[in-house]
Amino acid sequence: MDALVLQAMRKWPAVPHCFGWLGMDDRGDWYMRDDAVQAKGGFAQAKGSKLEHDKLIAFIQRNYAHDELGQWYFQNGPQRVYVELSSAPYVWRIQNDGSVTDGLMQVQTVVSCIEDEAGHVYLHTAQGLGLVHSQDVWLAASAIEAKTWQPKKMLASELASGFGFVRSPQQRASQIT
Repeated sequence: MDALVLQAMRKWPAVPHCFGWLGMDDRGDWYMRDDAVQAKGGFAQAKGSKLEHDKLIAFIQRNYAHDELGQWYFQNGPQRVYVELSSAPYVWRIQNDGSVTDGLMQVQTVVSCIEDEAGHVYLHTAQGLGLVHSQDVWLAASAIEAKTWQPKKMLASELASGFGFVRSPQQRASQIT
């Protein structure tokens, strides 16, 4: 995390968490979800406003982490902003040389490959589970055909429990209270 974020966390340790205001879709795009958008339903029903500012997106990605419950969040200074996920905590990009990168262009080592019932391809890395970006599916298919990756079948509905993440921290929080 950024040094300024860590400093703010020490200075203001008791800032309440924020739920429902930020989402990440299947293409790795980030969305702000104000009260009006949230009133329309969950992230699948109402995404909100797509973030376009490159420096803000990079800041979110540098300060993106998960808690002990598998809920992913963006640490915004002293406030933890939990993220609504369309499918998985990451969206991986596959480069022409076959390497796999995250949103910050850090190379990831693939541990395993998963295919769901709809044919979506996910890659499990040391960093976590991520969906292959739709523009890179042809590269994933090439790696599967070359037997570089041998996909295991898994239902999309089982991915969160199987890989220990929460798709909707907002929904989880509302069930607890």
